[in-house]
Amino acid sequence: MKIGTFQSDNVLFLAPMAGVTDLPFRKLCKAHGAGWVVSEMVWSHKHLYETTKTQRRIDHSDEVSPRIIQIAGSDPLMLAESAILNVEKGAEIIDINMGCPAKKVCNKLAGSALMQDEKLVANILKSVVNAVNVPVTLKIRTGWNQHNKNALSIAKIAQSEGIQALTIHGRTRDQKYMGVAEYELIAEIKQKLNIPIIANGDIDSPEKAKQVLDYTQADALMIGRGAHGNPWLFQQVNDFIAHGHYQAAPEFSERIPAIIKHVKAIHAFYGDYTGVRFARKHVAWYFEHITNHNISTLRQPFNQLQTPKEQIDFLSSLLC
Repeated sequence: MKIGTFQSDNVLFLAPMAGVTDLPFRKLCKAHGAGWVVSEMVWSHKHLYETTKTQRRIDHSDEVSPRIIQIAGSDPLMLAESAILNVEKGAEIIDINMGCPAKKVCNKLAGSALMQDEKLVANILKSVVNAVNVPVTLKIRTGWNQHNKNALSIAKIAQSEGIQALTIHGRTRDQKYMGVAEYELIAEIKQKLNIPIIANGDIDSPEKAKQVLDYTQADALMIGRGAHGNPWLFQQVNDFIAHGHYQAAPEFSERIPAIIKHVKAIHAFYGDYTGVRFARKHVAWYFEHITNHNISTLRQPFNQLQTPKEQIDFLSSLLC
């Protein structure tokens, strides 16, 4: 898989997810086999760039290259300016969000809502590509709704405007994350375009990953919700694609040291107050992968803890 001058034998991407793919989680997934990781979505509005939330989202401290940041918005000039600013901050690949289905994003005619206006899509892509000297990629859905699946048309525009890789989530905007992802249109687009195509949607096991890769003939896969609480999935998928087999994920007790390391990184990144609250979300996802325990007996007491030390002590007690 190659994007611009960046190349990796690994075909797995960690999807950009707001409130999830912060710097600690990106580093964790990279360490467990993700070849490429993408930042949380950053709004293109200038007045937001000095906020604590945005400053954290554009933090690439000690991050392994290539540093990919996703930007969102609907104004071509503002998106171009955002791309320039992020490159100055260390981004090496700019990804444009036209796939987010969230109402608060689509109501601003951003995210997947942009797919309704192909002329605006072309103007945005042209502006951003011409603004920076790093590769620009794009993430879309199959369309706006079941009656308006225009991903192929958007893909052709993207290729003509210089987009260097295209990720397609196998759902329409109105499906959000409901139902099941479909891959027929992704396969069709792969056959008709020359730029790398990345397939996304419902990839939550090594078997599913291989199935999607074989069916679509995509150049790479993007894993999102399947990585929640399960960064070990990346190495399993890598092994299954390369060798046809993979090791079972570690038992939960064997995962505790990695979980503690992740939680400590969250505390360090966000500070005590916010870090404790972000840790609750990630630890709840880790707990969902316990098969021999009543999750609620762990999740409820953990969510009541108020300090980093209490959280680390609680997790350490699970080693006993």
